[in-house]
Amino acid sequence: MDVEVTSQALAAMRLAARSAHPREACGMLLGEGGRIIEARTTANVHPAPETHFEIDPQALVDAHRAARRGGLQVIGYFHSHPTGDPVPSITDRAMAAGDGRVWAIIAGEQVRLWKDGGSDADAGFTALSYVVTER
Repeated sequence: MDVEVTSQALAAMRLAARSAHPREACGMLLGEGGRIIEARTTANVHPAPETHFEIDPQALVDAHRAARRGGLQVIGYFHSHPTGDPVPSITDRAMAAGDGRVWAIIAGEQVRLWKDGGSDADAGFTALSYVVTER
């Protein structure tokens, strides 16, 4: 099954990655019904942003509050690999929440989607295919 991603969300992720380079960009994937409508860039608050990312916790809290009030749901997260491939790194695997959410990883202009392994910690990440839609 393909995940639907708007062209605007893909463009926003690519722009965030270019703008943050050589640091890692990061943010949230927002949508409804598993469809990714928006990629919202957040501050990378990790002390070593050249090689790691940490989404601003207040941005996450705000997004979840907005979702509870009827806004877009937090479908997942995105970050860039400025000098790597768009695949989960050893660090990504170690830091994954195991919550089954979608991760988008950007390297250059490539964007790949992954599903966090869910409750099975040994499952790791599973590659997802996606189709681009307009809004």
